[in-house]
Amino acid sequence: MMNLSSIHRFFSSSVGLKNHKLSILNFSTASAAAETVYNHLQKNGGNVEEILASVQVKLDSKYVSQVLQRCYGSRSQMGLRFFIWAGLQSTYRHSYFMYSKACELCEIRIKPSVIFDVLEAYRIEGCSVNLKTFKVVFNLCKEAKLADEALRVLRKMPEFGLRPDTTVYNVVIRLFCDNGDMDMAESLVKEMRLVDLYPDLITYMVLIKGFCNVGRLDNACGLFKVMKEHGCLPNAVVYSALLDGFCRCDNMERALELLKEMEKEGGDCSPNVVTYTSVIQKLCDKGRSTNALVILDRMEACGCAPSRVTVSSLIKGLCVEDRVEEACKLIDRVVAGRSVTYSDCYSSLVVSLARGGKSEEAEKVFRMMVDGRVKPNSLASSIILKKLCLEGRVVEALCLFDELEKMQCLSSIDSDVYSILLVGLCQQKHLVEAAKLARAMLNKGIKLKAPYVDTIAEILKKSGDEELIKNLTRIAR
Repeated sequence: MMNLSSIHRFFSSSVGLKNHKLSILNFSTASAAAETVYNHLQKNGGNVEEILASVQVKLDSKYVSQVLQRCYGSRSQMGLRFFIWAGLQSTYRHSYFMYSKACELCEIRIKPSVIFDVLEAYRIEGCSVNLKTFKVVFNLCKEAKLADEALRVLRKMPEFGLRPDTTVYNVVIRLFCDNGDMDMAESLVKEMRLVDLYPDLITYMVLIKGFCNVGRLDNACGLFKVMKEHGCLPNAVVYSALLDGFCRCDNMERALELLKEMEKEGGDCSPNVVTYTSVIQKLCDKGRSTNALVILDRMEACGCAPSRVTVSSLIKGLCVEDRVEEACKLIDRVVAGRSVTYSDCYSSLVVSLARGGKSEEAEKVFRMMVDGRVKPNSLASSIILKKLCLEGRVVEALCLFDELEKMQCLSSIDSDVYSILLVGLCQQKHLVEAAKLARAMLNKGIKLKAPYVDTIAEILKKSGDEELIKNLTRIAR
């Protein structure tokens, strides 16, 4: 029987309406402006950029999105030209979200040829094209993860009398690194030197991470050394990329040496929460939780507070090693530092215990959380509710379900839980409770899982509520 002493100790409006009206007004204005511009472009044809320059509009993300939506499909080239033009305006800048939206609405991932259709149209029409124009295109390639197309765009720049800079090369190099094509990435770096460009911090970081991802740690270490020799001093991000590579290749001794070097260097090289967490996770995965706790000590001594992921990794590692009491003490310790909550920590403990085959202990911790009014997260709640249902303890599950609903813990719970609970209630002939739960599912828009539809419908017929059965089976998936 596990010792839960530490757990027992712990447990012993009008402004909104105004803003809503304003958002509707802004959306309507953006929509009307987008319709006007789209119609103008359709009627006049010709040089899109000249037409757009004559239209007086205030650019924002809503307006840009509305125009792109109207160009979706047969007008994707016009939509892409509009998007590129918008990205060149001094009063507006595309967000990462808008690049993603443009890739979707211009269908760049499935029809990358639209990029080259636009570039060809620029050439034929003699449009003024500059480096910033190409950078918008490269960012689209980056968002769509189109390495070969980005390289092809790079090769087209001289046709417009333009010379790529280091930022442009970095985008293309990153794409090939992400694809694991390190030979092409290296050849592009050599090409940079031939045109009097030199790798910067971003170039080195991307290459080091790329080499680590494909398991070529010697190349990554060699590049790390070259980087220093060329006067490009690494920062915490570069160190972390190399350290993460050591961890993933199970070379923990090298990883720990590098972590110590980062702590010694300090400043921009100081390890951050991501760095420490990466080492702690790997040590825990290797069954070295004691070493991981030492890293936690060093982490806190450097003024770096552990995150929810850090603590969750430690709890999981300690539970796997059957050191649950230490996990409970760890929770009290880290929560005192205020970087994580009891809710996060004990939810992680419930999940770790359940997945480690200690389902009874997991249930005890969970019930203590509920009794102490500490909100369990959706994953912990789903696990325990499913456990009760699968054990045939459906009434207990329903009572716990109601309690969790009062605590507002069910907003993101696994929809499968509703179906399992409903079928359990039906099978045990708790028809009143089953009908009540079914109506709640309809009100919340929760779909009944397909495997349970026929069983539930057959049993609920006895309740006499044909409309309920009809609606429930209609939205089943």
